[in-house]
Amino acid sequence: MSKHSFQQLGIAVLKTEAEAINALIGRIDHKFHDACEMILACKGRIVVTGMGKSGHIGNKIAATLASTGTPAFFMHPGEASHGDLGMITEQDLVIALSNSGEVAEIITLLPLLKRLPVPLIALTGNKNSTLAEMADINLDVAVEKEACPLGLAPTSSTTASLAMGDALAIAVLEARGFTEEDFARSHPGGSLGRRLLLRVRDIMHTGERIPVVGRDASLKQALLEMTKKGLGMTAIADESNKLLGIYTDGDLRRTLDSNADIQSAMIRDHMTANCVTIDADLIASSALTLMENNAINALIVKHKDGTILGALNMHDLLRAGIV
Repeated sequence: MSKHSFQQLGIAVLKTEAEAINALIGRIDHKFHDACEMILACKGRIVVTGMGKSGHIGNKIAATLASTGTPAFFMHPGEASHGDLGMITEQDLVIALSNSGEVAEIITLLPLLKRLPVPLIALTGNKNSTLAEMADINLDVAVEKEACPLGLAPTSSTTASLAMGDALAIAVLEARGFTEEDFARSHPGGSLGRRLLLRVRDIMHTGERIPVVGRDASLKQALLEMTKKGLGMTAIADESNKLLGIYTDGDLRRTLDSNADIQSAMIRDHMTANCVTIDADLIASSALTLMENNAINALIVKHKDGTILGALNMHDLLRAGIV
């Protein structure tokens, strides 16, 4: 098979699966709304179950729910009949996935779930199936065809189920008012956790490492402070250490363009007042956003009363792995 043929087959698969997801848009209706309300009202956990490839998708949906503020776990339907059903309480809610809606391992569980009783949301490709009819809410994830040329391997159908699961999880996330800080608490590891958990106060320069001069300092003194502290800027403060302004490498270039006498100029006449600052308790990635949005490379960390607490620049964010 030629390279060109492989490429065409790959494109055909992606197009088929994209069409399957696009078809779901018209099915986001009152049933989807009711399913979200049911998940929000659940006082226990969301128990996701599915057999075979649907089980793999269900496992991912459970993980997404759990990481976005909705306690959830996956239960294998085969193991449920041999004791794992005891993991479900009356406070829980079950989401069952099956393209056919007739998989034996899940159908066996339905009378038992009804006796508990727990709410049941189904994601099926057959709205007339046993699972769909016994569910409190059935979300239609039927696809026109599988991407597999044999029409056998679950491809488009599993993609559609995964997309619907993501839609549920993110809709509920929004309704809960889930924040970056909430997300960080369940993702403490790796670069993602570092970006979300690291605070400005953890990486800012403090004490003697803060470049700062008084309002009566000369421009020459300010430049010496900038050179000594190496952050590409200096803060200007009053006698109470309250921030008056900032002077940066960019300000120096503008000063030189104005033909000012560096030997006699005063910093208060060339500083940038009302400069962009940041709170020490914000996550460090907020500093990156501020710098990018304002096209600057350094920030003063300021207390609510206006006093200077610290300073940081883009290099500090790089060293911390934020950038």
